[in-house]
Amino acid sequence: MRQPGFLKIPCLRPDFQLFRTTPGFGISGIALLLAVLPLGAETVENGQRLLAEGKYAEAVKAAGTTDPFEDAEAGAVIRIEGLLATGQYREALAAARAAHEAEPRSLRVLWAARAALLANGETAQAAEHLRDIERLMTYRGRAYQDAESITIYGRAMLLQGTDPRAILERIYTTAKKPDPDSLAPILASGELALAKNDFALAEKTYAEGLKVSPGNAVLLHGLALAYAGTDRAKMSATLLEALAANPQHVPSLLRLADHAIDAENQTEAAALLDRAAAVNAHDPDLWAYRAVLAHLRNDLPGEAEARGKALEFFAANPAVDHLIGRKLSQKYRFAEGAARQRRALEADASYLPAKAQLANDLLRLGDEDEGWALAAAVRELDAYDIPAFNLMTLRDTMQAKFTTLTSPHFTVRMGAAEAEIYGPRAVELLERARSVLAAKYGVDVTAPTIVEIFPEQKDFGVRTFGMPDNPGYLGVCFGRVVTATSPAARKGTPINWEAVLWHEFCHTVTLQATNNKMPRWLSEGISVHEERAADPSWGEQLIPQYRKMILDGELTPVSKLSGAFLAPKSPLHLQFAYYESSLVVEHLLEKYGAEALRSVLRDLAEGVPINDALAKRTAPMETLETEFAERAKSIANSLAPGMNWDEPEPELLLPGAEAELNAWAAARPDNFTMLMRQATQMLEEHNHAQAKTPLERLVSLYPRQPGADSAPAVLAKVYRELGEAEAELKLLTQITANDSQAPEIYARRMELDAAAGNWARVKETANRYLAVNPLVPPPWRQLAKAAEMTGDFPAAAAALRAQLKLDPPNPGEVHYQLASVLHRAGDPGAKREVLMALEETPRHRAALKLLLELTTATAAPPVPAANTP
Repeated sequence: MRQPGFLKIPCLRPDFQLFRTTPGFGISGIALLLAVLPLGAETVENGQRLLAEGKYAEAVKAAGTTDPFEDAEAGAVIRIEGLLATGQYREALAAARAAHEAEPRSLRVLWAARAALLANGETAQAAEHLRDIERLMTYRGRAYQDAESITIYGRAMLLQGTDPRAILERIYTTAKKPDPDSLAPILASGELALAKNDFALAEKTYAEGLKVSPGNAVLLHGLALAYAGTDRAKMSATLLEALAANPQHVPSLLRLADHAIDAENQTEAAALLDRAAAVNAHDPDLWAYRAVLAHLRNDLPGEAEARGKALEFFAANPAVDHLIGRKLSQKYRFAEGAARQRRALEADASYLPAKAQLANDLLRLGDEDEGWALAAAVRELDAYDIPAFNLMTLRDTMQAKFTTLTSPHFTVRMGAAEAEIYGPRAVELLERARSVLAAKYGVDVTAPTIVEIFPEQKDFGVRTFGMPDNPGYLGVCFGRVVTATSPAARKGTPINWEAVLWHEFCHTVTLQATNNKMPRWLSEGISVHEERAADPSWGEQLIPQYRKMILDGELTPVSKLSGAFLAPKSPLHLQFAYYESSLVVEHLLEKYGAEALRSVLRDLAEGVPINDALAKRTAPMETLETEFAERAKSIANSLAPGMNWDEPEPELLLPGAEAELNAWAAARPDNFTMLMRQATQMLEEHNHAQAKTPLERLVSLYPRQPGADSAPAVLAKVYRELGEAEAELKLLTQITANDSQAPEIYARRMELDAAAGNWARVKETANRYLAVNPLVPPPWRQLAKAAEMTGDFPAAAAALRAQLKLDPPNPGEVHYQLASVLHRAGDPGAKREVLMALEETPRHRAALKLLLELTTATAAPPVPAANTP
């Protein structure tokens, strides 16, 4: 599985402000207003500055000294916000009621008072304040022509069901006209974009706001949320900027805690939550996150207690169970997550975020009828919900263009055209994977497993993440449901789709073995290990870059390894996380045995934390980390031990340093970098005979080097250029065994083996090619010939039919070949195929001859003439 983080910031029903459904909105949403209040007296300015810096108690005190003739509204709102930010919800409510009594026509006070009402569960009066805002704007609109008032009106109308796009494009745009530098419409637009998962718009909006107000913690927090779905490292850095501006900014602390939970760093998450609690000990999201941590520790009483604290002031707040459920679902505990969403909907049946999340949970659990119905309902109720729109568009596409293949244990959905070409191969592979892996881990896998293979990258992204973007993922397993991209979605990038399906189904097995309670590193490590167990050329392999990373100290401690998947420095570091995880699994297997690993999985299923399970079945985490670090170094040093892996200093590669570089290379005759450099230079000069020497040395020292630009692959081309067919074929055979995604190598090897009449090897290589790309004719053509020559007529016929589905340039010839094979197998379908050959090519002599033969063979014997007198 290649799992990105998925952030959903919901849009609430009209009765609720966007109230703490995700960190940063709701109570703290008043900061959006305070950030833009017009500056009046020095005391107001001071109060706003103190709020922005997180000095909430001082801000409340300053607001109390504000001269009411200067800016009574600003003082009242500052006081309410300061009290809310520090969890003094009852006091905030009292202050709000007093402010509303004094300023009943102030939109700013109404909006601030509404937040205080919601914090205390007073939903009916909070809804009335929304209607008051609408009435005041309707009947006294001329009094509210400033940017802040127009924006508040837009927020109120949004929460009362007005079309979000109309709010964004009309009201918020209008709000910018009185004051182009006002942050009010910018903040509201960014919040709305995040609520609808329009992250590109949110990023653009918050970036514009930061030009007006650099260092604004609220803007920085919003920008971080915009980054969350695509760049976790950038998100974290931006949150730290927000905390530098306001160290007490609870939404930023909570979002960092959210990230730490995703990284399975519960200690860090708890510490961040403690920091947030020091500011606001009653924050509902704070306690919702603590409930999540308790659940992950299998502390169910602790979870119930934390949930109760989250609902202390607002017992019917659906956002609490929604947040708990969403985090559990992000941990692949979809059943538990779905249960929380149902509980949220019991509190408020029209709460759209819970409906949307429940739809996703059900689709990932394989409960498709209810899942699709809920997704359609969300789409109907909220036309601007981008994931819901994407999902419904995808459903229409799948209904129109996909077909379903079934077997005893699988339901496979894929593009209809592709299903006809390689669908049966996919089903057969999955059944084989099940027979091997289920038995190996002692799991009775729930049937059927649903596997969906998408020929369009964007459709895979929507089905998997809710958005068409896909940051490099090939497949994802949710347990009973697996999604994957087909070879058609990866044009120009050869990937072994069979290895991907094997990897993802292994997740199905281990997730069911643990009741979906396993750390990311262990899940991925087992899947990569099982890839290599199925085929040594599958899965991540040790390469020079990984060798260097291990020896340079870039191993991630096992206890933090799951976090390496969330915010890697580069795509290479992400792949290294998969490789390192597989090495940890192999260390556990080799040192402690397969039964110990299976026992760890059983312990996880019972809710035992991973560190406790490992300590019980293998060794304490500290010991394991020490053991593994030594093993990893040993493995790194085993890569081509006769090779010199030193790297020349950068200055040696500059023009004019040739003498120094040659001296450096002379002292290291078997240096990897220099041998590759020499070969490259000779090939650029078209001196293939000389290039053979460094390339052969490289291959002798490092024979398993993978890749199209590797020394073995380049040397094979050199042999071909020099006409050394025997040496070329020998090397191609070696490469084929080691590289699972080398279609050009496979094509050349088939060509040479076919010329030599080695049909068994042609058949073997054709199957390897088809595991990379079954959507091109060459492997099917070679497989058909090899099968025919070895008397496997059913296989030959299947390969020829696959060719016909690929729209070959010579369909008449392929129909004739299929007719010939069917005739030799005694299949009466031969006549139909020969007629189709002649329809394409009427003068095809061999086809005419075959038709005559078929017609003669099936003609009835003549009736003897009657004797006449």
